[in-house]
Amino acid sequence: MKKICGLSLFLLTLILGFAPFSSASAAPLFEIHLPLVLGESASAILPDGRTFPLGRVAGLPETTRWPGYTASKWALPGTVAASAVNAVHITLAIEKDAGRTFSVLPLTTLAPAAGKAAFVTLDVPAGTGFFGGWAPPVGTRVSVKGRDGTLVPLEVRGLPSPGEELIFFVEELPRPYIIDMENRPGGRIIGWYAEGPKILARVIRPVKGVGRFGGTEFQARGRIRANHSGVIDVSTTPRGTVGGFQIMPLLHAGSKEMASAWNLTQWMIAGSESGEPLPGRPPLFSGNLLPGSQGGDALWDMWSTEGRKPLVLCRLDGGKWEKLPEEGGRQDGALGRVTHIRIYSPFTAEPQKN
Repeated sequence: MKKICGLSLFLLTLILGFAPFSSASAAPLFEIHLPLVLGESASAILPDGRTFPLGRVAGLPETTRWPGYTASKWALPGTVAASAVNAVHITLAIEKDAGRTFSVLPLTTLAPAAGKAAFVTLDVPAGTGFFGGWAPPVGTRVSVKGRDGTLVPLEVRGLPSPGEELIFFVEELPRPYIIDMENRPGGRIIGWYAEGPKILARVIRPVKGVGRFGGTEFQARGRIRANHSGVIDVSTTPRGTVGGFQIMPLLHAGSKEMASAWNLTQWMIAGSESGEPLPGRPPLFSGNLLPGSQGGDALWDMWSTEGRKPLVLCRLDGGKWEKLPEEGGRQDGALGRVTHIRIYSPFTAEPQKN
């Protein structure tokens, strides 16, 4: 039998009705250990003990940021609030309706949402390792390991001290294979699950343009630049060029921070189908999407390397599925022909038949 590439086999399983994800939550997929000691290495550790280096610690946090960016308040305390090619933000607590955060940043980038002196620095390029294929999704639980070996949830411990260690428990939760979006007012946002389709949300305002979203220069075209509890940021340019669009929930579009989204074309605004607020809820704004591996950013096998990098496709004028148009900078009508958007959820193992 001829070998079939990872993506083709994955699509074949969708057609034949196979399920790539378990319906039950299991033990963590892997752990990320990040020692707060200058010069020491962060690492990803699999359940079988295999360890993968994720870069050396080049800077330590001196404080936290409060108030954090608006959407940080929609993440649970002690969890990852944003997973991006140029930053991983963590919500420590919710205080006076605002998130208190600190961050982990790569060495060669800026992330305004991080706040001054409120971040750990890893000496790796943006979009790789902890900020790529090994990125923890939004909602990932974080604990602190003390000098005496005691493990305490981050929301209980507070900002850790030098010499302690952050531990991220990265899980692969049940999620749809694919998320389809009809890019029109009232359009359905559909999650395709093993048991059938489910309407996740409705499009209130379609996206029509691209903009200069910071960090897209560290991601490839048709890939997730960032996911947090109030946004999905998609790159429309090759690595090295700035350009992309965003998808956000209605509640966030009503915040002061994002008021301009109603007047510009670079955002899709989505509303809840069930009446429950969308921010911080899976599979759109928690527990699913992440930047994914790039280039030589290999994980533990072929399936994890090729599967753990969400792909974004589109249909132009209702045609066949294809790559997103390569458009950079600010162009208000660059996506005017896009009638449908599709996001593939990440996965790490060969699809299994039900």
